[in-house]
Amino acid sequence: MLTRGNTFFSRLFLVLVSGCMLSIGYYSFSFANQLTMIPEKTYGAEQARKVSMPAKRWVTTDHSRHAVLQQEFLSPEDVTKACLTCHNEASRQIHKTIHWAWTDPADSEKLMGKNGLTLNNFCISIHSNEPRCTSCHAGYGWKDGSFDLSKEESVDCLVCHDTTGTYKKFPTKAGYPVTKTTKFGKKTFQPPNYTVIAASVGRPTRANCGACHFFGGGGDGVKHGDLDSSLFNPSRDLDVHMNAEGANFTCQRCHSTDAHFIAGRTYKQPAFTDRRSLLEDDLVKRISCESCHTATPHALGHKANDHTDKVSCQACHIPAYARVKPTKMYWDWSTAGKKKDGKPYKVMGPHDKASYMTKKGSFVWEKNVQPEYFWYNGKMDYLLVTDKIDPNEVVKVNSVEGDMNDPDSRITPFKVHRGKQPYDAGNMTMAIPHLFGKDKGAYWKGYDWNKSLEAGMAAANVPYSGEYGFVGTEYHYPITHMVAPKEKTLACDSCHARNGRLTKLAGFYMPGRNSSGVVDFIGWFAVIAALIGVVVHGVMRIISKPKEQ
Repeated sequence: MLTRGNTFFSRLFLVLVSGCMLSIGYYSFSFANQLTMIPEKTYGAEQARKVSMPAKRWVTTDHSRHAVLQQEFLSPEDVTKACLTCHNEASRQIHKTIHWAWTDPADSEKLMGKNGLTLNNFCISIHSNEPRCTSCHAGYGWKDGSFDLSKEESVDCLVCHDTTGTYKKFPTKAGYPVTKTTKFGKKTFQPPNYTVIAASVGRPTRANCGACHFFGGGGDGVKHGDLDSSLFNPSRDLDVHMNAEGANFTCQRCHSTDAHFIAGRTYKQPAFTDRRSLLEDDLVKRISCESCHTATPHALGHKANDHTDKVSCQACHIPAYARVKPTKMYWDWSTAGKKKDGKPYKVMGPHDKASYMTKKGSFVWEKNVQPEYFWYNGKMDYLLVTDKIDPNEVVKVNSVEGDMNDPDSRITPFKVHRGKQPYDAGNMTMAIPHLFGKDKGAYWKGYDWNKSLEAGMAAANVPYSGEYGFVGTEYHYPITHMVAPKEKTLACDSCHARNGRLTKLAGFYMPGRNSSGVVDFIGWFAVIAALIGVVVHGVMRIISKPKEQ
């Protein structure tokens, strides 16, 4: 039999082992809790529904009853003049926005923007290509660098406020619709009935915004990856906010508007700088997820709430982009210009998309694409056409700002579009090609890169050496649309794994991805000690059990 002292130490040992087991059990439960699905009712989502349900959109005027609109309009500018008789500040408000000037209002030097000296690696620049590019401008007549940006009647009210669905700009007419029935590719464009359209104007819909933003870069889904025509009427699986049977958000539901200034990121200005929610301040713009869902969007006590200071909501809630329609992932201009039998030609590839075109070179399209992840504080840095480059390195046409030590940075998903485009080999700068036009300098007319670059650089008022080459480039687009339903968000082990999504983000320890010899030793020691304790305790209980008399 055990002595009284032995019994004391046995019980003390039992207490220690029990404490160890409870600790292991607690942390095991905590880890398991992280792996569970987010409960259906969550604090942040419930609060969001309470504060951000759209109010009924009361109509306070019937435009068909305005005498000034009951006329036969000879030009779209005449429609704008009629609108300005009542909305007499509208054009001046629009003139102050990036939608009009195509330069960033936050940039005092006016270098940042399509009409500035920035580039992309799609169609590269609007300079000398205006009649084609400005088919998506909110104005009329921007056909070259002489366009008067101060004219109020040049603002296109209808492109944003048409509710009939019949108002269409023609792709090559510098922002104008057609005046007679005209074919362009597979589409036929009809001249608009300005009287009917003007009498039916209303608040912008997703169709108005998408007519330009879903087709940027020359086609459906080309540029952004998370913006394409599938969002005109998305399913719940594609976007929980825009789903017609759900919240059915318009674009301005998040991109809130003040005097025609639409909230969102610009070249110099982040989309938002204030992470407060509408619960804290009802004047906060709804451009961030936290605006509606708060910084603790999950169930109270849920481990996922501990991630929101380092991980963006989009990182988990947008597991892939281009989920319905493919997006362009690679564009090689260096292969352009090849002909068959002396004529331009096209080769179709996967997803029923062109893999080669004489006019534009080689493409790679992808669908259901996994994003790349970067630390992002809402700011981007942009290369200017005048900046020096190293042609032996991949040139970042724009780059993501932020790092893990920046309190404003979050791990954020991006589309990275890669390609090859021309550069000035003499000046070691990027180059602007003149692509569109009927003159011999237009590349799509004469297929002469040297003449094309000479004309394009002259239009941008940038020197050109007369020597050119092609260099690899990257362009980064933050992924913020196509928010999946909660049951299709990323599981924890999508990132917390050795070969998870965040393998390229270094400099910090992540459970499941990284290993530590000391931590592993302590953990296994605790487990083994607990097992030994249980066995020893069981044996001691058996030995110390009083014998039956």
